Amino acid sequence: MGMYYMLNEMSPGADPLGPDNVLTLMLSVLTGAPISGQSRLTANAKSPLVDGIGDSQSGGFFPAELKFAGYDGIVIKGKSKEPVYLWIKNGQTELRSANHIWGKTTAEVDEILKKELEEKKVEILQCGPAGEKLSCLAAIINMSNRANGRTGLGAVMGSKQLKAIAVRGTSKKFPIANPKHLNVFAKEGVNVFSDNTSMVNLQTYGTAGVTSRQHAEGGLPTYNFNAGQFAENESINGETMTDSILTNRDTCYACTVKCKRSVSTTFENEVVSENYGGPEYETLATFGSYCGVSNLNAIALANQICNQYGLDTIGTGATIAWAMECFNAKIISEKEVGFPIPFGDSHAMIKLTKLLAERKGFGDLLADGSKKAADKINRGHEFLITVKGSETPAHMPQVKRSLGLIYSVNPFGADHNSSEHDPAIENEFKHNVKRFETIGIHKQAKKYSLNKDKVHFALKSQHMNSFLDSANLCVFVWGPSWQLFSPNDCVQLVKTITNWNDFTADEMLLVGERRLNMLRAFNAREGLDRSNDTLPKKFFKALQRDGPSASTALDIEEIIQAQEWYYCMSGWNVDTGNPTPETLDRLGLEWVDI
Repeated sequence: MGMYYMLNEMSPGADPLGPDNVLTLMLSVLTGAPISGQSRLTANAKSPLVDGIGDSQSGGFFPAELKFAGYDGIVIKGKSKEPVYLWIKNGQTELRSANHIWGKTTAEVDEILKKELEEKKVEILQCGPAGEKLSCLAAIINMSNRANGRTGLGAVMGSKQLKAIAVRGTSKKFPIANPKHLNVFAKEGVNVFSDNTSMVNLQTYGTAGVTSRQHAEGGLPTYNFNAGQFAENESINGETMTDSILTNRDTCYACTVKCKRSVSTTFENEVVSENYGGPEYETLATFGSYCGVSNLNAIALANQICNQYGLDTIGTGATIAWAMECFNAKIISEKEVGFPIPFGDSHAMIKLTKLLAERKGFGDLLADGSKKAADKINRGHEFLITVKGSETPAHMPQVKRSLGLIYSVNPFGADHNSSEHDPAIENEFKHNVKRFETIGIHKQAKKYSLNKDKVHFALKSQHMNSFLDSANLCVFVWGPSWQLFSPNDCVQLVKTITNWNDFTADEMLLVGERRLNMLRAFNAREGLDRSNDTLPKKFFKALQRDGPSASTALDIEEIIQAQEWYYCMSGWNVDTGNPTPETLDRLGLEWVDI
Protein backbone atom coordinates (compact mmCIF):
# COMPACT_ATOMS: atom_id res chain seq x y z
CA MET A 1 0.00 0.00 0.00
CA GLY A 2 2.82 2.39 0.81
CA MET A 3 4.48 1.79 -2.55
CA TYR A 4 1.13 2.22 -4.32
CA TYR A 5 0.87 5.78 -3.01
CA MET A 6 4.56 6.42 -3.69
CA LEU A 7 4.30 5.35 -7.33
CA ASN A 8 0.98 7.11 -7.94
CA GLU A 9 1.33 10.38 -6.06
CA MET A 10 5.00 11.29 -6.29
CA SER A 11 6.69 12.63 -9.39
CA PRO A 12 10.05 11.15 -10.47
CA GLY A 13 13.09 13.16 -9.47
CA ALA A 14 11.67 14.61 -6.28
CA ASP A 15 14.11 15.94 -3.69
CA PRO A 16 14.16 13.42 -0.80
CA LEU A 17 14.20 16.33 1.66
CA GLY A 18 11.79 18.49 -0.30
CA PRO A 19 8.01 18.90 -0.01
CA ASP A 20 7.34 16.69 -3.05
CA ASN A 21 8.58 13.56 -1.31
CA VAL A 22 5.80 11.30 -0.01
CA LEU A 23 6.18 9.50 3.32
CA THR A 24 3.90 6.53 3.92
CA LEU A 25 3.39 4.67 7.19
CA MET A 26 1.44 1.46 6.66
CA LEU A 27 0.00 -1.41 8.70
CA SER A 28 -1.62 -4.56 7.31
CA VAL A 29 -4.83 -6.55 7.61
CA LEU A 30 -3.12 -8.56 10.37
CA THR A 31 -1.94 -5.70 12.60
CA GLY A 32 -3.51 -5.64 16.05
CA ALA A 33 -4.53 -9.30 16.15
CA PRO A 34 -3.91 -10.97 19.53
CA ILE A 35 -1.01 -13.13 18.35
CA SER A 36 2.78 -12.84 18.46
CA GLY A 37 4.76 -10.90 15.88
CA GLN A 38 2.09 -8.76 14.19
CA SER A 39 2.48 -5.23 15.66
CA ARG A 40 4.70 -3.89 12.88
CA LEU A 41 4.77 -0.72 10.76
CA THR A 42 6.40 -0.17 7.37
CA ALA A 43 7.69 3.27 6.37
CA ASN A 44 8.45 4.24 2.77
CA ALA A 45 9.71 7.41 1.12
CA LYS A 46 12.40 8.41 -1.31
CA SER A 47 15.53 8.01 0.79
CA PRO A 48 17.98 10.86 1.49
CA LEU A 49 20.65 8.25 2.27
CA VAL A 50 20.11 5.50 -0.27
CA ASP A 51 20.18 6.10 -4.00
CA GLY A 52 16.49 5.32 -4.46
CA ILE A 53 13.67 3.96 -2.33
CA GLY A 54 13.66 4.12 1.44
CA ASP A 55 12.10 1.21 3.30
CA SER A 56 12.11 0.35 6.99
CA GLN A 57 10.07 -1.59 9.55
CA SER A 58 9.54 -1.18 13.29
CA GLY A 59 7.63 -2.91 16.07
CA GLY A 60 6.32 -1.94 19.48
CA PHE A 61 2.81 -0.87 20.46
CA PHE A 62 2.34 2.08 18.07
CA PRO A 63 1.25 -0.09 15.09
CA ALA A 64 -1.50 -1.87 17.03
CA GLU A 65 -2.61 1.43 18.61
CA LEU A 66 -2.92 3.05 15.18
CA LYS A 67 -5.13 0.17 14.06
CA PHE A 68 -7.28 0.50 17.19
CA ALA A 69 -7.60 4.24 16.44
CA GLY A 70 -9.24 3.32 13.14
CA TYR A 71 -6.45 3.57 10.59
CA ASP A 72 -4.55 1.18 8.31
CA GLY A 73 -1.98 3.78 7.32
CA ILE A 74 -0.94 7.40 6.97
CA VAL A 75 0.21 9.24 3.82
CA ILE A 76 2.21 12.42 4.48
CA LYS A 77 2.73 14.98 1.69
CA GLY A 78 4.01 18.54 1.45
CA LYS A 79 5.70 20.49 4.23
CA SER A 80 4.37 22.40 7.23
CA LYS A 81 5.26 26.08 7.62
CA GLU A 82 6.10 25.44 11.28
CA PRO A 83 6.78 22.38 13.44
CA VAL A 84 3.63 20.33 14.07
CA TYR A 85 2.57 17.00 15.46
CA LEU A 86 -0.38 14.88 14.36
CA TRP A 87 -2.86 13.84 17.06
CA ILE A 88 -5.08 10.85 16.23
CA LYS A 89 -7.75 9.51 18.56
CA ASN A 90 -10.47 7.07 17.59
CA GLY A 91 -10.74 8.23 13.98
CA GLN A 92 -10.37 11.95 14.73
CA THR A 93 -7.26 13.79 13.55
CA GLU A 94 -5.73 17.18 14.33
CA LEU A 95 -2.45 18.93 13.51
CA ARG A 96 -1.09 20.79 16.53
CA SER A 97 1.87 23.09 17.05
CA ALA A 98 5.11 21.31 17.96
CA ASN A 99 7.19 24.41 18.65
CA HIS A 100 7.41 23.47 22.33
CA ILE A 101 8.79 19.99 21.60
CA TRP A 102 11.02 20.84 18.64
CA GLY A 103 14.60 20.07 19.67
CA LYS A 104 13.52 17.76 22.50
CA THR A 105 14.84 14.21 22.76
CA THR A 106 12.50 11.25 22.31
CA ALA A 107 11.78 10.45 25.98
CA GLU A 108 11.22 14.16 26.67
CA VAL A 109 8.66 14.34 23.87
CA ASP A 110 6.92 11.21 25.15
CA GLU A 111 6.61 12.70 28.61
CA ILE A 112 5.44 16.13 27.43
CA LEU A 113 2.79 14.84 25.01
CA LYS A 114 1.37 12.27 27.43
CA LYS A 115 0.81 15.06 29.96
CA GLU A 116 -0.49 17.49 27.34
CA LEU A 117 -2.93 14.99 25.86
CA GLU A 118 -3.84 13.57 29.26
CA GLU A 119 -3.40 10.10 27.84
CA LYS A 120 -0.96 7.79 29.63
CA LYS A 121 -1.49 5.06 27.04
CA VAL A 122 -0.89 7.24 23.99
CA GLU A 123 1.71 5.85 21.58
CA ILE A 124 4.11 8.32 19.94
CA LEU A 125 6.10 8.05 16.72
CA GLN A 126 8.72 10.79 16.17
CA CYS A 127 11.75 11.86 14.18
CA GLY A 128 14.00 13.00 17.05
CA PRO A 129 16.49 15.90 16.96
CA ALA A 130 18.61 14.06 14.35
CA GLY A 131 15.65 14.07 11.98
CA GLU A 132 15.07 17.76 12.66
CA LYS A 133 18.69 18.40 11.67
CA LEU A 134 18.14 16.34 8.50
CA SER A 135 20.77 13.74 9.30
CA CYS A 136 20.62 11.11 6.57
CA LEU A 137 21.13 8.50 9.31
CA ALA A 138 18.00 9.66 11.16
CA ALA A 139 15.46 7.04 12.19
CA ILE A 140 11.77 7.22 13.07
CA ILE A 141 11.41 6.25 16.73
CA ASN A 142 8.54 5.01 18.87
CA MET A 143 8.56 4.09 22.57
CA SER A 144 11.94 5.88 22.67
CA ASN A 145 13.56 2.58 21.70
CA ARG A 146 11.85 1.06 18.64
CA ALA A 147 13.13 2.28 15.30
CA ASN A 148 12.31 2.42 11.64
CA GLY A 149 16.07 2.62 11.52
CA ARG A 150 17.36 2.18 8.01
CA THR A 151 17.47 4.51 4.96
CA GLY A 152 17.20 7.88 6.75
CA LEU A 153 13.42 8.24 6.89
CA GLY A 154 13.61 10.24 10.11
CA ALA A 155 15.14 13.04 8.04
CA VAL A 156 12.17 12.92 5.64
CA MET A 157 9.81 13.33 8.58
CA GLY A 158 11.96 16.18 9.92
CA SER A 159 12.09 17.88 6.52
CA LYS A 160 8.30 18.09 6.57
CA GLN A 161 8.49 19.66 10.05
CA LEU A 162 6.37 16.82 11.37
CA LYS A 163 7.87 16.25 14.80
CA ALA A 164 5.61 13.43 15.97
CA ILE A 165 2.44 11.41 15.52
CA ALA A 166 0.53 10.68 18.72
CA VAL A 167 -2.10 7.93 18.59
CA ARG A 168 -4.75 6.61 20.95
CA GLY A 169 -7.36 4.00 20.12
CA THR A 170 -9.69 2.86 22.88
CA SER A 171 -11.36 0.11 20.86
CA LYS A 172 -9.20 -3.00 21.11
CA LYS A 173 -11.41 -4.93 18.71
CA PHE A 174 -11.48 -5.12 14.96
CA PRO A 175 -13.17 -7.67 12.69
CA ILE A 176 -11.63 -11.16 12.77
CA ALA A 177 -13.32 -13.71 10.54
CA ASN A 178 -12.67 -16.65 12.86
CA PRO A 179 -11.75 -15.45 16.36
CA LYS A 180 -12.04 -18.91 17.93
CA HIS A 181 -9.53 -20.37 15.51
CA LEU A 182 -7.20 -17.42 16.05
CA ASN A 183 -7.32 -18.03 19.79
CA VAL A 184 -6.42 -21.71 19.30
CA PHE A 185 -3.72 -20.69 16.83
CA ALA A 186 -2.15 -18.23 19.30
CA LYS A 187 -2.24 -20.78 22.14
CA GLU A 188 -0.54 -23.39 19.95
CA GLY A 189 2.31 -20.95 19.40
CA VAL A 190 2.69 -20.46 23.14
CA ASN A 191 2.55 -24.22 23.76
CA VAL A 192 5.34 -25.09 21.29
CA PHE A 193 7.50 -22.12 22.24
CA SER A 194 9.56 -23.98 24.86
CA ASP A 195 10.36 -26.75 22.35
CA ASN A 196 11.98 -24.27 19.96
CA THR A 197 15.55 -23.70 21.15
CA SER A 198 16.07 -20.74 18.85
CA MET A 199 13.00 -18.96 20.21
CA VAL A 200 13.95 -19.69 23.83
CA ASN A 201 17.43 -18.27 23.19
CA LEU A 202 15.89 -15.22 21.52
CA GLN A 203 13.74 -14.60 24.57
CA THR A 204 16.62 -15.19 26.99
CA TYR A 205 19.37 -13.23 25.24
CA GLY A 206 17.58 -11.21 22.57
CA THR A 207 19.22 -10.82 19.18
CA ALA A 208 22.44 -10.24 21.15
CA GLY A 209 22.50 -14.01 21.62
CA VAL A 210 23.88 -14.54 18.10
CA THR A 211 27.06 -12.56 18.83
CA SER A 212 28.98 -15.61 20.06
CA ARG A 213 27.85 -17.76 17.12
CA GLN A 214 28.77 -15.07 14.61
CA HIS A 215 32.23 -14.88 16.17
CA ALA A 216 32.65 -18.68 16.19
CA GLU A 217 31.78 -18.86 12.48
CA GLY A 218 34.14 -16.03 11.60
CA GLY A 219 31.23 -13.78 10.66
CA LEU A 220 31.39 -11.08 13.35
CA PRO A 221 32.44 -7.91 11.45
CA THR A 222 35.53 -6.55 13.19
CA TYR A 223 37.60 -3.41 12.64
CA ASN A 224 35.24 -2.16 9.92
CA PHE A 225 34.94 -5.53 8.13
CA ASN A 226 38.67 -6.23 8.04
CA ALA A 227 38.25 -9.41 10.10
CA GLY A 228 35.51 -11.87 11.06
CA GLN A 229 36.44 -12.47 14.68
CA PHE A 230 36.72 -10.10 17.63
CA ALA A 231 39.09 -11.34 20.33
CA GLU A 232 37.09 -9.59 23.05
CA ASN A 233 33.67 -10.71 21.82
CA GLU A 234 32.78 -12.28 25.18
CA SER A 235 32.80 -8.80 26.72
CA ILE A 236 29.94 -7.67 24.49
CA ASN A 237 27.87 -10.79 23.79
CA GLY A 238 24.31 -11.55 24.82
CA GLU A 239 25.25 -13.77 27.71
CA THR A 240 27.40 -11.05 29.25
CA MET A 241 24.70 -8.44 28.78
CA THR A 242 22.10 -10.72 30.37
CA ASP A 243 24.34 -11.47 33.35
CA SER A 244 25.41 -7.86 33.94
CA ILE A 245 23.36 -4.86 32.80
CA LEU A 246 20.02 -6.38 31.71
CA THR A 247 17.08 -5.18 33.83
CA ASN A 248 14.05 -6.32 31.85
CA ARG A 249 12.82 -8.24 28.80
CA ASP A 250 10.41 -6.04 26.89
CA THR A 251 7.95 -7.01 24.18
CA CYS A 252 5.68 -5.73 21.42
CA TYR A 253 1.88 -5.78 21.50
CA ALA A 254 0.52 -9.31 22.15
CA CYS A 255 3.91 -10.96 21.58
CA THR A 256 5.00 -13.82 23.80
CA VAL A 257 8.61 -13.79 22.60
CA LYS A 258 9.80 -10.78 24.62
CA CYS A 259 13.05 -10.39 22.68
CA LYS A 260 13.58 -6.69 23.43
CA ARG A 261 16.22 -5.71 25.98
CA SER A 262 16.15 -3.05 28.69
CA VAL A 263 19.45 -2.22 30.38
CA SER A 264 20.72 0.05 33.13
CA THR A 265 24.35 1.04 33.71
CA THR A 266 26.74 4.00 33.63
CA PHE A 267 29.65 5.10 31.47
CA GLU A 268 31.78 8.21 31.99
CA ASN A 269 29.42 9.20 34.83
CA GLU A 270 26.48 9.17 32.41
CA VAL A 271 23.45 7.09 33.34
CA VAL A 272 22.12 4.62 30.81
CA SER A 273 18.37 4.31 31.44
CA GLU A 274 16.15 1.35 30.63
CA ASN A 275 13.72 3.86 29.06
CA TYR A 276 15.90 3.64 25.95
CA GLY A 277 15.88 -0.14 25.78
CA GLY A 278 19.13 -1.96 25.22
CA PRO A 279 21.52 -2.88 22.40
CA GLU A 280 20.48 -5.37 19.75
CA TYR A 281 23.05 -7.63 18.08
CA GLU A 282 23.54 -5.12 15.26
CA THR A 283 24.26 -2.36 17.77
CA LEU A 284 26.69 -4.49 19.78
CA ALA A 285 28.55 -5.20 16.55
CA THR A 286 28.53 -1.78 14.90
CA PHE A 287 29.57 0.17 18.03
CA GLY A 288 31.51 -2.81 19.38
CA SER A 289 33.43 -5.12 17.07
CA TYR A 290 33.22 -2.76 14.03
CA CYS A 291 35.00 -0.14 16.15
CA GLY A 292 37.13 -2.59 18.14
CA VAL A 293 35.34 -1.45 21.32
CA SER A 294 34.90 -4.06 24.07
CA ASN A 295 33.27 -1.88 26.75
CA LEU A 296 29.64 -3.00 27.00
CA ASN A 297 28.69 0.06 29.07
CA ALA A 298 29.99 2.37 26.34
CA ILE A 299 28.01 0.48 23.69
CA ALA A 300 24.87 0.75 25.84
CA LEU A 301 25.41 4.51 26.10
CA ALA A 302 25.91 4.80 22.33
CA ASN A 303 22.63 2.91 21.87
CA GLN A 304 20.92 5.33 24.25
CA ILE A 305 22.25 8.39 22.42
CA CYS A 306 20.93 7.01 19.13
CA ASN A 307 17.49 6.37 20.62
CA GLN A 308 17.45 9.79 22.31
CA TYR A 309 18.28 11.66 19.12
CA GLY A 310 16.61 9.31 16.64
CA LEU A 311 19.53 7.67 14.82
CA ASP A 312 19.97 4.35 13.09
CA THR A 313 22.48 2.43 15.21
CA ILE A 314 23.73 0.39 12.24
CA GLY A 315 24.52 3.40 10.05
CA THR A 316 25.88 5.46 12.95
CA GLY A 317 28.19 2.78 14.37
CA ALA A 318 29.40 1.77 10.90
CA THR A 319 30.09 5.39 9.93
CA ILE A 320 32.18 5.84 13.08
CA ALA A 321 34.07 2.62 12.29
CA TRP A 322 34.80 4.02 8.82
CA ALA A 323 36.17 7.21 10.38
CA MET A 324 38.35 5.17 12.76
CA GLU A 325 39.85 3.19 9.89
CA CYS A 326 40.49 6.41 7.98
CA PHE A 327 42.25 7.76 11.09
CA ASN A 328 44.36 4.60 11.46
CA ALA A 329 45.36 4.90 7.82
CA LYS A 330 46.19 8.61 8.35
CA ILE A 331 43.60 9.63 5.78
CA ILE A 332 41.80 11.68 8.45
CA SER A 333 43.94 13.61 10.93
CA GLU A 334 43.54 14.31 14.63
CA LYS A 335 43.42 18.01 13.76
CA GLU A 336 40.37 17.47 11.54
CA VAL A 337 38.51 15.51 14.19
CA GLY A 338 39.68 17.43 17.26
CA PHE A 339 40.90 14.33 19.10
CA PRO A 340 42.38 10.92 18.22
CA ILE A 341 39.91 8.23 17.14
CA PRO A 342 41.81 4.91 16.98
CA PHE A 343 40.05 1.55 16.86
CA GLY A 344 39.25 0.32 20.36
CA ASP A 345 38.85 3.74 21.99
CA SER A 346 35.43 3.65 23.68
CA HIS A 347 35.70 7.29 24.82
CA ALA A 348 36.37 8.45 21.25
CA MET A 349 33.45 6.35 20.01
CA ILE A 350 31.07 8.05 22.45
CA LYS A 351 32.40 11.52 21.58
CA LEU A 352 31.83 10.86 17.88
CA THR A 353 28.34 9.52 18.51
CA LYS A 354 27.38 12.68 20.40
CA LEU A 355 28.90 14.99 17.79
CA LEU A 356 27.14 13.10 15.00
CA ALA A 357 23.81 13.24 16.86
CA GLU A 358 24.11 16.98 17.35
CA ARG A 359 25.69 17.71 13.93
CA LYS A 360 28.54 19.53 15.65
CA GLY A 361 32.17 19.78 14.57
CA PHE A 362 33.44 16.63 12.87
CA GLY A 363 30.07 15.02 13.59
CA ASP A 364 28.46 17.28 10.98
CA LEU A 365 30.51 15.49 8.32
CA LEU A 366 29.52 12.05 9.62
CA ALA A 367 25.81 12.81 10.12
CA ASP A 368 24.92 11.97 6.51
CA GLY A 369 26.67 8.61 6.53
CA SER A 370 30.10 7.39 5.47
CA LYS A 371 29.52 7.46 1.70
CA LYS A 372 28.50 11.12 1.66
CA ALA A 373 31.35 11.92 4.07
CA ALA A 374 33.89 10.24 1.79
CA ASP A 375 32.47 12.09 -1.22
CA LYS A 376 32.64 15.39 0.63
CA ILE A 377 36.30 15.07 1.64
CA ASN A 378 37.19 13.01 -1.46
CA ARG A 379 39.01 10.46 0.72
CA GLY A 380 38.41 7.11 2.34
CA HIS A 381 36.33 5.46 -0.38
CA GLU A 382 38.43 2.30 -0.16
CA PHE A 383 37.25 1.81 3.43
CA LEU A 384 33.52 2.13 2.73
CA ILE A 385 31.16 -0.78 3.47
CA THR A 386 28.15 0.84 1.80
CA VAL A 387 25.72 -0.47 -0.82
CA LYS A 388 23.68 2.15 -2.65
CA GLY A 389 24.91 4.59 0.00
CA SER A 390 23.72 2.57 3.03
CA GLU A 391 26.09 0.99 5.55
CA THR A 392 26.19 -2.81 5.68
CA PRO A 393 24.66 -4.56 8.70
CA ALA A 394 26.58 -7.01 10.87
CA HIS A 395 26.34 -10.13 8.71
CA MET A 396 29.35 -10.79 6.51
CA PRO A 397 28.74 -11.77 2.87
CA GLN A 398 32.21 -13.33 2.81
CA VAL A 399 30.75 -15.99 5.13
CA LYS A 400 27.09 -15.84 4.04
CA ARG A 401 27.43 -15.76 0.25
CA SER A 402 23.76 -15.44 -0.69
CA LEU A 403 23.59 -12.34 1.49
CA GLY A 404 26.29 -10.81 -0.71
CA LEU A 405 23.98 -11.28 -3.68
CA ILE A 406 20.94 -9.90 -1.83
CA TYR A 407 22.95 -6.96 -0.47
CA SER A 408 23.85 -6.02 -4.05
CA VAL A 409 20.43 -6.34 -5.70
CA ASN A 410 18.22 -5.22 -2.82
CA PRO A 411 16.43 -1.98 -3.83
CA PHE A 412 17.30 -0.10 -0.62
CA GLY A 413 20.86 -1.34 -0.14
CA ALA A 414 22.37 -3.94 2.16
CA ASP A 415 19.74 -5.32 4.52
CA HIS A 416 19.96 -8.40 6.73
CA ASN A 417 16.21 -8.97 7.02
CA SER A 418 15.36 -9.03 3.32
CA SER A 419 16.09 -12.78 2.96
CA GLU A 420 16.95 -15.86 4.99
CA HIS A 421 20.64 -16.31 5.75
CA ASP A 422 22.82 -19.06 4.32
CA PRO A 423 22.97 -21.24 7.48
CA ALA A 424 19.20 -21.79 7.12
CA ILE A 425 19.70 -23.69 3.86
CA GLU A 426 23.14 -25.08 4.71
CA ASN A 427 22.46 -26.44 8.20
CA GLU A 428 18.78 -26.23 9.09
CA PHE A 429 17.13 -27.40 5.85
CA LYS A 430 17.03 -31.06 6.92
CA HIS A 431 15.13 -30.12 10.10
CA ASN A 432 12.59 -27.92 8.27
CA VAL A 433 12.16 -29.55 4.86
CA LYS A 434 8.39 -29.06 4.68
CA ARG A 435 8.66 -25.40 5.64
CA PHE A 436 11.17 -24.71 2.88
CA GLU A 437 9.24 -26.75 0.32
CA THR A 438 6.19 -24.58 1.00
CA ILE A 439 8.06 -21.62 -0.49
CA GLY A 440 9.57 -23.61 -3.37
CA ILE A 441 12.98 -24.51 -1.94
CA HIS A 442 13.78 -28.21 -2.32
CA LYS A 443 17.56 -28.56 -2.06
CA GLN A 444 20.13 -28.12 0.66
CA ALA A 445 23.15 -25.98 -0.26
CA LYS A 446 26.81 -26.25 0.64
CA LYS A 447 28.62 -23.74 2.85
CA TYR A 448 30.19 -20.82 0.97
CA SER A 449 28.41 -21.85 -2.25
CA LEU A 450 26.78 -19.37 -4.60
CA ASN A 451 25.51 -21.69 -7.31
CA LYS A 452 22.08 -21.65 -9.00
CA ASP A 453 20.47 -23.50 -6.12
CA LYS A 454 21.77 -20.95 -3.61
CA VAL A 455 20.55 -18.09 -5.83
CA HIS A 456 17.13 -19.75 -6.02
CA PHE A 457 17.11 -20.00 -2.21
CA ALA A 458 18.06 -16.33 -1.92
CA LEU A 459 15.29 -15.19 -4.26
CA LYS A 460 12.53 -17.38 -2.84
CA SER A 461 13.38 -16.46 0.74
CA GLN A 462 13.50 -12.82 -0.35
CA HIS A 463 9.95 -13.18 -1.69
CA MET A 464 8.94 -14.77 1.62
CA ASN A 465 10.48 -11.98 3.69
CA SER A 466 9.03 -9.40 1.34
CA PHE A 467 5.59 -10.86 2.07
CA LEU A 468 6.33 -10.65 5.79
CA ASP A 469 7.18 -6.96 5.41
CA SER A 470 4.05 -6.34 3.34
CA ALA A 471 1.93 -8.21 5.89
CA ASN A 472 3.92 -6.51 8.67
CA LEU A 473 4.84 -9.78 10.38
CA CYS A 474 8.04 -10.08 12.41
CA VAL A 475 10.79 -12.12 10.70
CA PHE A 476 11.88 -13.37 14.13
CA VAL A 477 8.47 -14.98 14.73
CA TRP A 478 7.23 -15.95 11.26
CA GLY A 479 9.34 -17.63 8.55
CA PRO A 480 10.56 -20.78 6.79
CA SER A 481 13.32 -21.90 9.12
CA TRP A 482 13.79 -21.66 12.91
CA GLN A 483 10.94 -19.22 13.61
CA LEU A 484 7.93 -19.94 15.84
CA PHE A 485 5.40 -19.96 12.99
CA SER A 486 5.87 -21.48 9.51
CA PRO A 487 4.96 -20.24 6.00
CA ASN A 488 1.82 -22.42 6.13
CA ASP A 489 0.97 -20.73 9.42
CA CYS A 490 1.24 -17.37 7.62
CA VAL A 491 -1.32 -18.55 5.10
CA GLN A 492 -3.64 -19.80 7.85
CA LEU A 493 -3.31 -16.51 9.75
CA VAL A 494 -4.42 -14.51 6.72
CA LYS A 495 -7.39 -16.84 6.20
CA THR A 496 -8.33 -16.77 9.88
CA ILE A 497 -8.39 -12.97 10.11
CA THR A 498 -9.72 -12.04 6.66
CA ASN A 499 -11.84 -15.02 5.53
CA TRP A 500 -9.93 -14.99 2.23
CA ASN A 501 -10.26 -18.76 2.07
CA ASP A 502 -8.70 -19.11 -1.36
CA PHE A 503 -5.41 -17.55 -0.16
CA THR A 504 -2.51 -19.95 -0.81
CA ALA A 505 1.24 -20.19 -0.25
CA ASP A 506 1.75 -19.36 -3.92
CA GLU A 507 -0.26 -16.16 -3.56
CA MET A 508 1.69 -15.32 -0.40
CA LEU A 509 4.93 -15.48 -2.39
CA LEU A 510 3.29 -13.49 -5.19
CA VAL A 511 2.51 -10.70 -2.70
CA GLY A 512 6.17 -10.63 -1.69
CA GLU A 513 7.31 -10.65 -5.30
CA ARG A 514 4.89 -7.84 -6.16
CA ARG A 515 6.23 -5.65 -3.36
CA LEU A 516 9.84 -6.33 -4.39
CA ASN A 517 9.07 -5.38 -7.98
CA MET A 518 7.35 -2.17 -6.87
CA LEU A 519 10.45 -1.20 -4.90
CA ARG A 520 12.68 -2.01 -7.86
CA ALA A 521 10.36 -0.20 -10.30
CA PHE A 522 10.54 2.94 -8.16
CA ASN A 523 14.34 2.84 -8.42
CA ALA A 524 14.16 2.33 -12.18
CA ARG A 525 11.89 5.36 -12.43
CA GLU A 526 14.54 7.34 -10.50
CA GLY A 527 17.24 6.32 -12.98
CA LEU A 528 18.82 3.40 -11.12
CA ASP A 529 19.70 0.15 -12.84
CA ARG A 530 22.09 -2.81 -12.69
CA SER A 531 25.08 -0.48 -12.54
CA ASN A 532 23.99 0.45 -9.01
CA ASP A 533 23.99 -3.20 -7.87
CA THR A 534 27.58 -3.11 -6.68
CA LEU A 535 29.30 -4.23 -3.50
CA PRO A 536 32.16 -2.49 -1.64
CA LYS A 537 35.62 -3.28 -2.97
CA LYS A 538 36.58 -4.26 0.58
CA PHE A 539 34.38 -7.38 0.34
CA PHE A 540 36.58 -8.72 -2.44
CA LYS A 541 39.76 -8.47 -0.36
CA ALA A 542 40.85 -11.37 1.88
CA LEU A 543 39.83 -11.05 5.53
CA GLN A 544 42.66 -10.59 8.00
CA ARG A 545 43.68 -12.33 11.25
CA ASP A 546 43.02 -15.92 12.29
CA GLY A 547 39.81 -17.89 12.47
CA PRO A 548 37.55 -19.90 10.15
CA SER A 549 36.99 -17.01 7.75
CA ALA A 550 40.61 -15.78 7.56
CA SER A 551 41.72 -15.14 3.95
CA THR A 552 38.08 -15.46 2.79
CA ALA A 553 36.77 -13.02 0.18
CA LEU A 554 33.97 -12.66 -2.34
CA ASP A 555 34.75 -13.37 -5.98
CA ILE A 556 33.65 -10.67 -8.41
CA GLU A 557 32.93 -13.09 -11.26
CA GLU A 558 30.88 -15.31 -8.95
CA ILE A 559 28.77 -12.33 -7.85
CA ILE A 560 28.22 -11.19 -11.45
CA GLN A 561 27.13 -14.70 -12.48
CA ALA A 562 24.83 -14.96 -9.45
CA GLN A 563 23.27 -11.59 -10.31
CA GLU A 564 22.52 -12.74 -13.85
CA TRP A 565 20.82 -15.90 -12.58
CA TYR A 566 18.90 -13.77 -10.09
CA TYR A 567 17.71 -11.29 -12.76
CA CYS A 568 16.60 -14.15 -15.03
CA MET A 569 14.75 -15.94 -12.22
CA SER A 570 13.07 -12.64 -11.29
CA GLY A 571 11.91 -11.88 -14.84
CA TRP A 572 14.07 -8.78 -14.95
CA ASN A 573 16.09 -7.46 -17.87
CA VAL A 574 19.59 -8.88 -17.49
CA ASP A 575 21.21 -5.80 -19.02
CA THR A 576 19.38 -3.23 -16.88
CA GLY A 577 18.42 -5.34 -13.85
CA ASN A 578 14.93 -3.79 -14.00
CA PRO A 579 11.52 -5.51 -14.18
CA THR A 580 10.31 -6.19 -17.72
CA PRO A 581 6.84 -5.07 -18.88
CA GLU A 582 5.84 -8.75 -19.03
CA THR A 583 6.79 -9.29 -15.39
CA LEU A 584 4.97 -6.16 -14.24
CA ASP A 585 1.90 -7.27 -16.18
CA ARG A 586 2.04 -10.78 -14.62
CA LEU A 587 2.11 -9.18 -11.16
CA GLY A 588 -0.82 -6.85 -11.84
CA LEU A 589 1.54 -3.86 -12.01
CA GLU A 590 0.95 -2.89 -15.62
CA TRP A 591 0.01 0.60 -14.40
CA VAL A 592 3.58 1.21 -13.13
CA ASP A 593 5.49 3.40 -15.56
CA ILE A 594 9.28 2.97 -15.55
